[in-house]
Amino acid sequence: MIRQLFQQVTSAKKLLVVSVGLGLAGGVLIIVQAIYLARITEQAFLHGKGWAFLQPAFMMLLLWIGLRALIHTIGEVTATKMASSIKNDLRKRLIRHLTDLGPQYTKGERTGELVGTIYEGIEHLEVYLARYLPQIALSALIPLTVMGVVGGLDWLTFAILAVTAPLIIFFMILIGVTAKAKTERQWKTLGLLGAHFLDVLRGMTTLKIFNRSKAQIEVIRRISDNYRKTTMGTLRIAFLSAFVMELLTTLSTAVVAVLLGLRLLSGELDFHRSFLILLLVPEFYLPIRLLGSQFHAGQNGTAAAKRIFEILQTEPQGLIDREGAITLPAQSNGYRVEFEQVSFTYPKAAEATLSQLSFVIQAGENIAIVGPSGAGKSTIFDLLLGFIRPTEGRILVEGIDLNQLSPTWWRTQMGWVAQKAHLFQGTILENLRMAKPTATNETINQALKLAKADRFIAALPVGIDTILNEAIRLSGGQIQRLSIARAFLKNAPMLLLDEPTAQLDLASEQEIQQALTILLKDKTAIRIVHRLGMVYGSDKILVMEQGCIVEQGKHHELMSKEGLYHKLVLAYNQTHNEVYPVDKDKKEVRVG
Repeated sequence: MIRQLFQQVTSAKKLLVVSVGLGLAGGVLIIVQAIYLARITEQAFLHGKGWAFLQPAFMMLLLWIGLRALIHTIGEVTATKMASSIKNDLRKRLIRHLTDLGPQYTKGERTGELVGTIYEGIEHLEVYLARYLPQIALSALIPLTVMGVVGGLDWLTFAILAVTAPLIIFFMILIGVTAKAKTERQWKTLGLLGAHFLDVLRGMTTLKIFNRSKAQIEVIRRISDNYRKTTMGTLRIAFLSAFVMELLTTLSTAVVAVLLGLRLLSGELDFHRSFLILLLVPEFYLPIRLLGSQFHAGQNGTAAAKRIFEILQTEPQGLIDREGAITLPAQSNGYRVEFEQVSFTYPKAAEATLSQLSFVIQAGENIAIVGPSGAGKSTIFDLLLGFIRPTEGRILVEGIDLNQLSPTWWRTQMGWVAQKAHLFQGTILENLRMAKPTATNETINQALKLAKADRFIAALPVGIDTILNEAIRLSGGQIQRLSIARAFLKNAPMLLLDEPTAQLDLASEQEIQQALTILLKDKTAIRIVHRLGMVYGSDKILVMEQGCIVEQGKHHELMSKEGLYHKLVLAYNQTHNEVYPVDKDKKEVRVG
């Protein structure tokens, strides 16, 4: 774990060196302080020396005490600042890496658990870096330094220290092995609790409708109780380790003190050596005792670090920016895109989601993708956006492999309107400026007019500066209009539309369709279409089934084949009672 830490967080080495260096300097000063204190005590009580004789030694003792306090303070402040800096840097890296991993990774994880790792997990890591990790090193260095001094004063005390210290360390290792599994279980339970609680909040309406809110309260109570039990189990081990360690170190110190007293009385040792050893022995055990007191925090930090590094070491499934990535000259009507024998299989999936797809999208074309649910339509969008990469085959943009293009540049060439748009907490203006931060007020107002969103915004309390939060409830149609306004504002040459009117009422759908007609003009458009009434007029229709393109062509061509597309249109027509023209130059006929 420590090796991973140093590999992932290079500044952690500097923090460790500084913390251990200052701690070791403080340990050396403890020895110097003990030497002066033993000397002053001997001169004052055994030799009857007065203040005039002892004053220089007292001044030096105060100097060493003050210097030790200063070094300790500097060490605490430095360790805290460096650990805080590392924590902030690591949190940014974690969020940045989650961004690189993209939506495919977060779809497979529980949001509450990820949020807990980013915030609470990194907070635990700060304690691990600033306190626990340096204390591990000091628990070895300071006792060794003290043993070196004691070895020159008395061999018997040296032997006692040499025997008891390894026993205490061995005991700590045994406790660590037992506590590791419990701490990891505690951390996983906390992640499960946070994730489940977030799911409950998001699904509160559904729970209320089905009268299951009380049942979920019981589930949360059960998970909370499990977390309490695992936490108390971990704390019991921590308290037990602290108790046994205190007991062992106290008994060891008592044994040394008794032996020193007996040997002092027998004349085997003089007072100066006996008293100096008595002062140093508690300092020998102190770093080990401090390590025991921080054991629980250290285990929490270790468990959190394991999860953090697991995320950081996960390879992105999609495209990421790298040195030497290519950008293409700007084209107002989009780019030629070719799928060449593209297959894709999700990790741990038994079968391929897409299989051997080959088709071409010419610049300026309007393409519709239709097919039953689960056919792989949305996966095509994920591939086009670079969220995932083909398992086999390749995607070419103007003849260049999509993997060679800068994903940041590529995504600036695309506008996106989904079935269910996402608006962030903030003002309407801030949500719109996400598409184009430099947009002028005039451009924004024009985009709102084109998306037919200007009227409902004008009716809001403070218009475009209205803050979107739980108190402001926008309808599905209003949210979609804002999403389309963002697409107008971005004015990208290529558009991906995932049936943005699928969940809207007829009136809202008609208004949004009018806006989309303007938006799609002179652009390359790829649409996932569920309402088949909107495919007529597309330059090409791709019909998908079980991850394959089974038909492609214009509406009237596909209708004449009487294949899957014909069946889909027939079923849709019977449900919606709509009329489809077979050919735009011929009469309209009713299908069904």
